[in-house]
This record gives sequence, structure tokens and C-alpha cells, in this order.
Amino acid sequence: MNKIPPKLNIANLPTRIEKLERLSKELQGPNIFIKRDDETGTEISGNKVRKLEFSVQEALNLGCDVLITCGGIQSNHCRATAAVATKLGLKSLLVLRGSDEGSYDGNLFLNKLLGADIKFITSEEYKNNRLSIMEDLKLSYENKGYKPYIIPEGASNGIGTFGYFNAMKEIISQEKELGLHFDKIIVAVGSGGTHAGLLLSQKILNHNCEIIGFNVCDDEEYFKNRIYNILEESKSIFKTETNISKKEIHIIDGYVGQGYGLCSPENLAFIMDLAKLEGLILDPVYTGKAMFGLAQEIRKGTFNKKENILFIHTGGVFGLYPQKDLFLF
Repeated sequence: MNKIPPKLNIANLPTRIEKLERLSKELQGPNIFIKRDDETGTEISGNKVRKLEFSVQEALNLGCDVLITCGGIQSNHCRATAAVATKLGLKSLLVLRGSDEGSYDGNLFLNKLLGADIKFITSEEYKNNRLSIMEDLKLSYENKGYKPYIIPEGASNGIGTFGYFNAMKEIISQEKELGLHFDKIIVAVGSGGTHAGLLLSQKILNHNCEIIGFNVCDDEEYFKNRIYNILEESKSIFKTETNISKKEIHIIDGYVGQGYGLCSPENLAFIMDLAKLEGLILDPVYTGKAMFGLAQEIRKGTFNKKENILFIHTGGVFGLYPQKDLFLF
């Protein structure tokens, strides 16, 4: 029997599912539910910790004592990695896209508070050379006597994606407890690992639902290729022959706006309105864009009004604070 790799147990699981009654009513169907993966923890909150449970366990098994990873200057993944490293007595080195302007807010502030080492690089360096930069830093730390372990952006690789393989199993169990079935599962897509894990699990468990991603950067073609490559890597670890074609990877494009981390005025207004409607806080980088896209697609008639839709809240609340001046109260 196929077995998934071993993992740490540091996230608060299972996360609860609740219905967004007022939003469902306002959009006149479908029934919208939300899985609160923003409640996996505080310092380690969000979807990243599910993936880190597998990645960091592998690092520990290899005897590593430094976690090196990368992301944007307000990366939730980097903050979660720093928190996990500190919790386990490891060092962390974060390669961040941006500059050190002496103003620390949101996740960047927490990174410093958690004692992470930080290297800032330009957007061009990040796009073209982030892996080689991390490899050079790994060598530098090895020369100092450390044993580093590199975690890719978002922990979105073969080993990390098993976090959402398990999450799909968790959802299936909760469906039985709640006495309902989710026709669609919606997730923001920023590095592809969450979507890949859900899809792999759904296929292997032969569960009748559709996984739909809303990309928050790049485009549909980029993420179909990215998710497909992650799936191939995961399949080799899991030793399964399950075939998933790129045609089965469903991405709804069109809600990226001006780019990663850049939210339109309409999208920001939606985040404010939803907070007042449901007492639910979304972030402007991931969940705000995905939920905004979902609402727009529901209004367009993309989804059946009688369906049950599960939206996965992947966290990111700390990313709100650096953009607080953009909200018009």
C-alpha cells in the first residue's frame, strides 16, 4: 500500500468548516462554505504550515539545522518557516524579493522578531536566480559548519504538497460529519502546492468533487505547468501510477489585477464589505483576490446555484497591515 512521507505535528488540525450564510444569500446561491486554514496557528497560521510539516520533517531526518527559503517581502511562507525553525531550535535564512528600507511591518516585522537571517534581492534576481542564490547561501552556511536545507517558494514541491493531500482527506471526513457534499473546492494559487495536493488526493481517493484555483499572479498556463510538475514529483515520492493531465488542472484566470500583491480598488472594497458582512478577514494578496474572483464568477453564472462550494481560507492576515493605507474608510 502506498504511504505518504512522515511529518511533524505542529499545526492546529483539523480546521473547522463554517457556512457563509450572508454571502451565500447576497449572491443568491450557491451555498458557500469556508475551511478556516487561517486558524492552523498564530505565528505559523495559514496553509504553509501544512506543507512545512512534511518539508521540515525531511530536513530533520537529514540532520539539517538551517532552513533556507524564499518569497516576497511579505511572504506568509517565509514567516511561517521562520516560526517553525525557531520553535524547533533551528536557524532560518529568508531570501526576500524587495529592499531593506528600514520600515518593518506585517510579516517582515515578525521575521525579525523571530530571529530570522534575511537577504534582500531585486525582483529580477528573484525571478531569474533565486535558486542559485539559495544554493550559494547554502554553501556559505556549510562553510560555517551548518547543514542547511532548502525549501522552495511556498514549500510547493513534491514533499510539501502532501500537506494538502492530507487536507483533502480531512475535508472528506468533515463532509461525513456535516452530512453534506462539496461539489467544488476553491483555493487561491500563488505557488501551486496547495492546489496540487488537493488534486492528487482527490484523484487517488476517487472523490467526486472539482478543485478550482484562482491564480493571484502569472497566468493560467504558467500554473497548469507548475502544478503538473509538482504532481509528477509527488507521484514519484508516493509511488503511484495515477495519471493527471494538464486538462484536469482547472484554473480561473482574470483576477490577478496589476500583479502579485497588488489589489485593485474594487477588490479592496470587496474585502472591506465581506469583513462587515461576515466578520471574515481576507488578505489582499491571496484570499481576497480568490474570493473576489469567486463572487464575480458566481454573478456571471459560472457556478450552479444549488451547488455546495468550499473555499479554503489559506491565511495571510499579516499581509493586510503594510497595505492598510490603501483601504478607504
